[in-house]
Amino acid sequence: MAEIQRHVDEIVTVSEESIVRSMRTIWEVMKIIVEPSAAVPYAALLEEKLPVAGQRVGIILSGGNLDMDPLPWTRAQS
Repeated sequence: MAEIQRHVDEIVTVSEESIVRSMRTIWEVMKIIVEPSAAVPYAALLEEKLPVAGQRVGIILSGGNLDMDPLPWTRAQS
């Protein structure tokens, strides 16, 4: 049995749009720029993919691997 199968019960996916929306919200509320992969857990909460109603939740945010010019939500919409 693969290691991931032994230690992981579920894998949650989120949309690219939700990731960008999460990055933008984190910036607007906390003034923290995070890389897309760091926004994934928050996006999962926004999409209600995780059963956390009524619970306290902590999310670890990271940065550093982000092209700041331009940020994803400032790109021209096509």
